[in-house]
Amino acid sequence: MHIAMLSGEYPPRWGGMGSTVFHLSAALVARGHRVTVITRNGGGGAPPRQDGVNVRIVNWAKIPMAFTRSYGKYALNDLVRLHSEDPVDIVHLHCPMISWNARQFKTCISKVAPVVSSLHGSWLGERDGLLTARRQREAAVWANPNDLAILLTAGYYARFEKAAIHGSEVCVANSKATMEDFVMRYQPPDDWDCEVVHWGVDTEMFVPIDMDDAELTKQRKSLRLKYGVDDSSNLILAVGRLAARKGYGSLLKAFAKVHLAKPDATLVIVGRGHLRKRLLRQAARLSIGSSVVIESGMPFEDLAMLFRSANLVVYPSYYEGQGLIPLEAMSSGTPVVTVDHGPLPEMVDDTVGSLFQMGDIDSMAESILAELTNPGALSLKGEAGRKRVLESFTYAHDAERFESIYLRAMQ
Repeated sequence: MHIAMLSGEYPPRWGGMGSTVFHLSAALVARGHRVTVITRNGGGGAPPRQDGVNVRIVNWAKIPMAFTRSYGKYALNDLVRLHSEDPVDIVHLHCPMISWNARQFKTCISKVAPVVSSLHGSWLGERDGLLTARRQREAAVWANPNDLAILLTAGYYARFEKAAIHGSEVCVANSKATMEDFVMRYQPPDDWDCEVVHWGVDTEMFVPIDMDDAELTKQRKSLRLKYGVDDSSNLILAVGRLAARKGYGSLLKAFAKVHLAKPDATLVIVGRGHLRKRLLRQAARLSIGSSVVIESGMPFEDLAMLFRSANLVVYPSYYEGQGLIPLEAMSSGTPVVTVDHGPLPEMVDDTVGSLFQMGDIDSMAESILAELTNPGALSLKGEAGRKRVLESFTYAHDAERFESIYLRAMQ
C-alpha cells in the first residue's frame, strides 16, 4: 500500500517524533509498502535518503503552537496534490504537531483516504508537566517561548486533538498513559477505535558494549576518562532537551546527595536548550560543579557509545507521551532510573532499573544510590533491559502492528 505520513518532525529535524517516523517508514518499506512523508521545511540540511520513502517539504509559520495549524494546512493541500499524482491508500497523522479541524479531516477522507492518527501525547499534558515543573521550582520554567505558548494556548489547541479523536478511523496511542489521558480529557465516543502501540528504538544503533572487542573496550575506557571516570567510579547519564519539564533541576539536587555518598561519581547531561548556563550555575551552587558536564549535543554514534559506557541512565521528566530515552538506554544494556508516573512504568520496572517518586529528591537519590551500590545486579538489569527491548520495543514490531491497523481503517 501507499502510506502518506504527515509529521511535523522528520530528519534532519530530529526529536522523538522525527526518530519514530524515520524508523517506522523504513520498517514499513521492509514489509513491502511505499511511504511518502510530508513534513516541514527547515531543520538544517536535506532529509536522509531511504529506499521506498519519498519526502515532500511544505511551508509553515514559525510561530509557537500556531505552526501546527499552518503546517497542517499546507500539508493537507500537498496531500491532495500527491493523491492526484500517486493515489494514497492510508493517511497517517502524527499528533499533536499537526492540527486539523473537523472540516479538514472530512476533506482528507473525501478527497484522499482514511486517517489513522498517532497520539504522541497531549498539549494539556505538556501544560500539566510545565505546571509541575514550576511547583518543583525548576529553573526558568517560562523562559522558553514554546513553553510559554503551551501554557497560554494549550486549551485552545486541545480542540484539534479532540477533532482527531472524532475524525480518524483509528487512533493509536504511544502508551496506556496517553490513551487514558485522552479518555479523561476528551470523553471520546463509546465506539472510539483506539489501541496502544509503544514506539520502538533503533536496536542496531543502541547496542550493549562487547567487552570481548578490544577496540570497543578501549573506546569505552577513553570516553569515560574524558569525563574523569575510571573503571572503579560511576558515570551517570541523562539525555534530553534542556527544558524545565525534563526535571534537570531536581536531578542536580538529587545528584548532590548522591555525590556525598559517592564523591567519584560524574553526571553527564546531553541535550540542547536554553537552560545550560542556569543548570551549570545551579550545579556550582550545590558544590557539584566539577562533577557535572552538560554536552549541547553529539553525533548519534557518539551518543550511542555514551549510553553503553554509562553505569546508569536517569530520566526525571515530569511529562512524556511515552519517552524513548529509557528504551535507548535499555537497548544499550544500561539500567534506567526514572519516575513512577505516566508511561514510564510501562517500560521500566525493578528488573531493568528502578522507579522513584516523581518530584521527590530524596526518592530519586535513594534509587540512584541503590543501583550504583550493587554492580552485579546492575549488570543483570542491563541484560534484562536489552532482552525486553528486543522482545517488545522494535520498529519491526511497530510496522507489523500498524500494517494491520491501516488495513482495518481501510475497510
